[in-house]
Amino acid sequence: MKKLGISLGGGGAKGVSHLAFLKVLDELELTPSIISGTSIGAVAGAFYASGMSGEEIHEKIKGLKFLGLFKFMDLFKFKQSGIFSGDGVEKYLEENLKVKYFEDLQIPLKIVAADFWERKQIVFSKGPLIPALRASISMPGVFSPVKIGKRILIDGSVVNPLPFDIIREECDFVAAIDVSGEKTPKSDNNFAGVIGTLLNTFQIMQTSITAEKIRRNPPEIYIKPRLENFRVLDFDKSEEILLSVSEDVLEFQEKLIEKMF
Repeated sequence: MKKLGISLGGGGAKGVSHLAFLKVLDELELTPSIISGTSIGAVAGAFYASGMSGEEIHEKIKGLKFLGLFKFMDLFKFKQSGIFSGDGVEKYLEENLKVKYFEDLQIPLKIVAADFWERKQIVFSKGPLIPALRASISMPGVFSPVKIGKRILIDGSVVNPLPFDIIREECDFVAAIDVSGEKTPKSDNNFAGVIGTLLNTFQIMQTSITAEKIRRNPPEIYIKPRLENFRVLDFDKSEEILLSVSEDVLEFQEKLIEKMF
C-alpha cells in the first residue's frame, strides 16, 4: 500500500470542515503514514492522530454551543496582545485530547508555528503536544502569542498555511486540504470593521503564500472548498460548514480511490 500523507490547512472555524475529509479516510479504511497541520488544521490533525475517528471528533465539537463556545474562546479576557488569552482553548485541549506527547500519537504528526521575532517557521514533531497546538493557533490580534523556551510563537499560517511540503519526503503522495475559503462583499460599498479588516488581511496573506507553493510544487491531491463568507470565529456554524463541503468530499474520495487502490 502506498504511503499517504495528509496536510490540513489553517482557516479558523472553516477548519471544522477537515472532519468531513477525515471521515472519508475512515470510510475507506485508510490510515495516513503522517499528518501535518497548521492552526485549526493542527488541532484536527492532533485529535485524529491520537486515534479518534472523524466522527468521534465531530461529536466533540458539537459540545461547543453557546456557553461552551464562550468558554472555549475565553470571551471577555481581553489581553494587550490579543482579543482572547487562549486559556479556554488550552483547557479544552487538556480535557479532551487524550494524548499529551507527540511520541504517544498513533500517527506521526508535524505542527507548524511561527517565531515572532526571528520571522521563520517552527515545526514541532516531538515533546509536549498541547503547547505546540496552542502556539500554532495563535492568530495575530485574536489570540495572545505563546512563549516556549526563549521563543515567542504565533499562528503557523503566517509562514505556512498549508504545510504539505514538510511531509513530502515521508510519504508517497500528499493530499492537502485548503480551508482558507473565499470572501465576497455584500455590496459595492461594504467595508469591514477593524477586526474584520485584520482577519481578512491575514487570510489574503495565507492565500498568497499557498498559491505560490502550489504553483512551484503542487501536492498530488489538492482540495479547496469554497467555504464562502464563513468567518474565522464562526464555530457556532459548524454543522453548516460541514454541509457546505459535501461536493468537495466526494471529489476527495474519488481522487483517493484513484491514487490508493
